Amino acid sequence: MKTFLTILGLACTLTVGAQSKQAFEKSALEEITANKFLAGGNAVDYDRLPRKALTPAPKNYEPFYLSHYGRHGSRWLLNDRDYSSPITTLRDAQKAGVLSAAGEKILTKLEEIQKTSRGRLGDLSDVGEKQHHGIAKRMVQNFPEIFKAPGLQLDARSTTSTRAILSMIAECEELMQANATATIHNEANENIMNYMNASKGGVQRASEGKARPIQNEYENKLRDPRRLMKVLFTDQDWVYMNLMPRQLMGSLYDIATNQQSHDGDTELLEVFTAEELYKCWINNNLYWYLNYANAPQTDHVMPWAQANLLKNIIETADTIINGGKPQATLRFGHDTVVLPIVSLMELGGWGCSIDNLDELDTYFRSYMVIPTACNIQLVFYRPKKGKTGDILVKALLNENEVTMPVETDMFPYYKWSNVKAFYEAKLKKQPKPMPGMSAPTQERQIPAAFLQMMQQQQQSY
Repeated sequence: MKTFLTILGLACTLTVGAQSKQAFEKSALEEITANKFLAGGNAVDYDRLPRKALTPAPKNYEPFYLSHYGRHGSRWLLNDRDYSSPITTLRDAQKAGVLSAAGEKILTKLEEIQKTSRGRLGDLSDVGEKQHHGIAKRMVQNFPEIFKAPGLQLDARSTTSTRAILSMIAECEELMQANATATIHNEANENIMNYMNASKGGVQRASEGKARPIQNEYENKLRDPRRLMKVLFTDQDWVYMNLMPRQLMGSLYDIATNQQSHDGDTELLEVFTAEELYKCWINNNLYWYLNYANAPQTDHVMPWAQANLLKNIIETADTIINGGKPQATLRFGHDTVVLPIVSLMELGGWGCSIDNLDELDTYFRSYMVIPTACNIQLVFYRPKKGKTGDILVKALLNENEVTMPVETDMFPYYKWSNVKAFYEAKLKKQPKPMPGMSAPTQERQIPAAFLQMMQQQQQSY
């Protein structure tokens, strides 16, 4: 795939006034036209995004610690209604005799897809597992000083979601295969959820009240189902008397773009024009920005939900730095954590504040930040034996080097002391009180079989 951005770290700058439309090589519409799967936003297959070569370590420095937070990989859709709703609609049209030949083909395709989803709603797909094996393999290749070090200690933690646990297992399998001397600690329980998947609670509900009217306005303005309805149905009077066309269009969009979580079948995508997909994606992009990024429309509060995670990152890094052993801390969770922590940490300028939402996709593109398996890697460097110098750190977002919000004369490397001081000062400015901040009730408890699997995995290593 051709690289569709000039420099990932410059995709958004730290202040809106400094932003430039030349930050991206192409417009979002051009990118989606070239690769329709990008319209999936947070459903985009991680491996569809470009990865640039990494900058070598500074002279006389070596990596010794990697701190990570990553989203689970590609998955099935979350609810049975996500699959059944458009099927029911098309079957009703079929019974009424108004389903077109194209509509018949789409109905057959949807029924085939629904069969594969039974008993798997929300679960990690084969594509998702593959993504995490690939990420871990590249960790070893990029940082052998850490991951091939004798006696490596890996601390891997997950939310209690099955798909996140399986993502953790996939990466740990790959890392243990690369280093038989490593020891691994797996953890997934409610005790760590206050920083692994903190809920916005009242903050989220208050912000949704502000975001929803904006989203509705854009959906009504941009999602135009008229052409698609003519493709699927032979009687447009029947359509507008019996259906909710925008809702049907949205359901088909969700299934079509999520096919990249499986075999990458494009049959459903071809029902849409590139412009229709682009306009559907605008609503996806807007949702994520308003509800999880540094949006002025929701009072800039959403990133603060992950203050506990940032504190954990800092405190854990200091513990490892003082301990001096090659280590890795791997955390596995969700896009609802990745985007706000990226915004809070202002990585790559993704903490940008956009007042004019008509220009949002000029500066903010959900598919670049939170594809499936998206991840942050903070890589720490120390002077080689016999050398002196500061502890350095660089940030990777989806395995691309990105800027951090402090000055440096050796990008992508920053003095950890400066980075830590910046974040600690920022944390002191956290809005108080933050209503409703709590660990959420998870959609699934950890199955006993998976706990047993993790224990057996540890014993076998």
